[in-house]
Amino acid sequence: MHFTSEQRLDDDVRERAFTLGDIPGILWTPASASPTAPAPLILLGHPPLGLRAMHPRLLDRARHCAARGFAAATIELPGSGDRPRMPGVDQARAALRQAVEAGEPVTDEIIDALILPLVDEAVPEWQTALDSLLSLPEIGGPVGYSGGVISIGVRLAAVEPRVAAAVLFAGSFVPRAVFEEARRVSIPVHVLLQWDDRGNDRQASLDLFDALGSEEKTLHANMGGHTGVPHHASDAADQFFARHLK
Repeated sequence: MHFTSEQRLDDDVRERAFTLGDIPGILWTPASASPTAPAPLILLGHPPLGLRAMHPRLLDRARHCAARGFAAATIELPGSGDRPRMPGVDQARAALRQAVEAGEPVTDEIIDALILPLVDEAVPEWQTALDSLLSLPEIGGPVGYSGGVISIGVRLAAVEPRVAAAVLFAGSFVPRAVFEEARRVSIPVHVLLQWDDRGNDRQASLDLFDALGSEEKTLHANMGGHTGVPHHASDAADQFFARHLK
């Protein structure tokens, strides 16, 4: 991990950009984080739109984390931003767009081609980032994961023992194989679902929640579209992490 820039924000949150090999990322730490009082860490998942485009929303989420005493970190997803393209994923995205515009069903083949290569590459990268982040003296466990792509969150929750709790954002297509992986998830999970999200298969989100193997799982559903998540939903997610990461 190599830090490339640093700034102290107006609420005393420290924001540092880094690279992990050729993968860009950002780390936010609260003023309270120190080697004698390391902060728990929340990994911020996001859609593959590029860190530059996502920065305002990620920063807002990181500020919420810092206000609760958590550090937060994110990395650029494969095929996003300045990272090399994933031609198969790009072709699947074009096929998805064509099917939606034509009013045709989105097939399992399109969903698999769009999501599974992203999950296969992103999860090991998150684990590598976690190795480096937890080596910093001001960062400690336990670790949470928050956000989407929901299939990435499910895989990470199933295979990474250092992740102790997860807030999963519904709102992306889910391959059938991920439903089987969800049965292996045992950590506490809090799922956020926007009921009127036109780009989200609501029933698939409900089925995925049902498939999660966790003994403690909560579904927090709100009326509204994809970007209309109410502030109190964020508060509930913050309280979830406060219960499980402190």
